Amino acid sequence: MTAVSRRQSAVGTDNGERIAVNGYHMAESKTIFIIEDDADVLSIMVKHLTREGYEVITAVDGMEGLKKLETENYDLVITDIVMPYVSGVGVVSAMKEKKPHIPVIAITGFGKEPEAAAMEKKADLVLAKPVRMALLKDHIETLLSRSKGEKTS
Repeated sequence: MTAVSRRQSAVGTDNGERIAVNGYHMAESKTIFIIEDDADVLSIMVKHLTREGYEVITAVDGMEGLKKLETENYDLVITDIVMPYVSGVGVVSAMKEKKPHIPVIAITGFGKEPEAAAMEKKADLVLAKPVRMALLKDHIETLLSRSKGEKTS
């Protein structure tokens, strides 16, 4: 599990820091923070998103996620809704209160009730599990481009 819970990057890592590849520093990549308690789902998302060129930060439950919300830098958050300790609804609420400009995607395998709660707390998007990675990538790109536009206006 430790391999997934550390910062991972398409350009490599060195104690959580970005490193150069072949002596060249890579262009600034976007960082995605994933909060997911299912190790298999987390692993799939990390592999897919790092292959797409994103840096990925992970947390394995809502409590760890809330701690990292304060200490890490990221451009977008993906959170499961139903998790131990602190739910994804709590994460969305805290996130939108502290950093409302950061897009949040909530994911759930538990139907309409958790989905409605996440939307009420202002998640930018709620997706049902299993999430198709190509669809997730498209939504991420859309939300990041929208977020970039809001910062510059």
